[in-house]
Amino acid sequence: MSNLAIISEKLFSMRARLNKHPLYDELVDISHIRLFMIKHVYAVWDFMSLLKALQNHLSCTSLPWKPNKNAKSARFINEIVWGEETDVNEMGIPMSHFEMYLDAMREIGINTWQINQFLDKVGSVNEIDQAISTSRLSHATKAFLKFTFEIIQTNQPHKIAAAFTFGREEIIPDMFLQIIENGNVVYPKLSYYLNRHIEVDGDEHGPLSLKMIQELCGIDHSKWNDVIAIATEALEKRIELWDEIAEDIKRSKRTYQKGISQELRNQISIV
Repeated sequence: MSNLAIISEKLFSMRARLNKHPLYDELVDISHIRLFMIKHVYAVWDFMSLLKALQNHLSCTSLPWKPNKNAKSARFINEIVWGEETDVNEMGIPMSHFEMYLDAMREIGINTWQINQFLDKVGSVNEIDQAISTSRLSHATKAFLKFTFEIIQTNQPHKIAAAFTFGREEIIPDMFLQIIENGNVVYPKLSYYLNRHIEVDGDEHGPLSLKMIQELCGIDHSKWNDVIAIATEALEKRIELWDEIAEDIKRSKRTYQKGISQELRNQISIV
């Protein structure tokens, strides 16, 4: 059995748990989709930091330019960067997937000031931990972001690639397909964003990421063990975030129902 097959087998139950997460059934109302996107946007943003960290390690992004030690890995990551950082939106306008997501948020009535304010406070990777800790973000969102940047700060490409591949590229198509299949995403920009990721990540970026893992780990068993450990933790952090968002939605429903009940009681009292 290949190393990638072993990883797939070890992650099977966690991926199944993620794909069947009750959160997807909660996304039945636009207000619930808003709650989801307000928290999920941070995962969309820090994905780009994982991506650029890999590009910095695997291709030459400094001057003077020098040839890469592993041209295959450099090609893999540069292809993914091209597709993630400079894709085209539903109107054919070049922009990053993060910017597309912000457009989709605004399309459904979300003010993006919170994520923009957070980004304004982040000056460098060295400041990111303090920015996260002192922010008003939720517990699961903070844990998700901290894990991402802890992996980035290891400066070990195979570890960063593990979080990128098995915590993002390999699972995003299935996750977004669950949202699409609910049949409630009728907004053009959001629908395009989700379908674009299902198409690109499933057909192109996912396979490229797996090839990158193979190139970076080779026959080094310790690196493959690192990949399994980090992939597992990345999925755990995703599930924790999904758990929190699902609970937020349920809480909003209870609050709404309580408000309705109070209104009915008031009407009865008036009568």
